[in-house]
Amino acid sequence: MQKQVVVIAGPAGSGKNSVIEGVTAHFRNCSRLVTATTRAPRSGEQHEVDYYFFSEPEFMDALAKGDILEHRDVKSLGTHYGVYKPDLEKRLARGDVVLCHLDIIGVRYLHEHYNSTSFFIMPESLEELENRIRARNQGMSNEEISKRMEIAAREIREDAPQCDYQIVNADNKLDAAVDQVIEILRKEGYTLES
Repeated sequence: MQKQVVVIAGPAGSGKNSVIEGVTAHFRNCSRLVTATTRAPRSGEQHEVDYYFFSEPEFMDALAKGDILEHRDVKSLGTHYGVYKPDLEKRLARGDVVLCHLDIIGVRYLHEHYNSTSFFIMPESLEELENRIRARNQGMSNEEISKRMEIAAREIREDAPQCDYQIVNADNKLDAAVDQVIEILRKEGYTLES
């Protein structure tokens, strides 16, 4: 079976989206999976580009029809996120290598059903991660940052070992992390077209 699905996981602020953008910028046959969500679009976000934005009833209907392959309910935000099968199948049908930004539930699902390779993107240290989060979210309270750091520490401890590869994305070294991912994808048998 040709390898076409790649999952990128990691704590908030680790650089998952930057790694995905770095890989997709290098190869014309690589694209990012667009997932489904019930959260409202943020300023500048577009339907079918950033997310498939659904109302809760629309999301539940898609789930019942089998169009949402796996999902998670972020209770603290009252929001659902999920892998939207029509988007994934469209990308696979045109021969893309599809990069997916998902949590550990998505890692497991796509490994089992799509023979994916998974990467866990890690900061060099938790201190470095906290500095990134503070810089990115300057209005965030210390309590919220503390919660995010607890989640990040748990993800690094529990989720990282479940991924096929752990990649350190150190500050100002994004290109090195992207190069590592590309090298591993080639070794794993992915077809990457410049």
